[in-house]
Amino acid sequence: MKKLSFAVLSFVVLAVSSSAFAEGKTRAQVYQELIEAQQNGLDYITDSSYPDVNPAFVRQVEQRKQALAAKAAAAASRVANAGASGVDAH
Repeated sequence: MKKLSFAVLSFVVLAVSSSAFAEGKTRAQVYQELIEAQQNGLDYITDSSYPDVNPAFVRQVEQRKQALAAKAAAAASRVANAGASGVDAH
């Protein structure tokens, strides 16, 4: 009886674990998430500092945020300028 229950339990565990792997992410998805984390400064979080940024990297994270904000503002102004120059006055 124990062998039968062990065999059934093993089968169930294998069936569940194989379906969990089938729902996993592709390498491309994981790579894209890693790139996004690096762009957002999340790669400066360590096991000892989670969920906050490691104090050794605070300045670098702030600089990266400022650079991203400046880049976004420049892109927004380009879009606004392109939209303003494309408006036809009647």
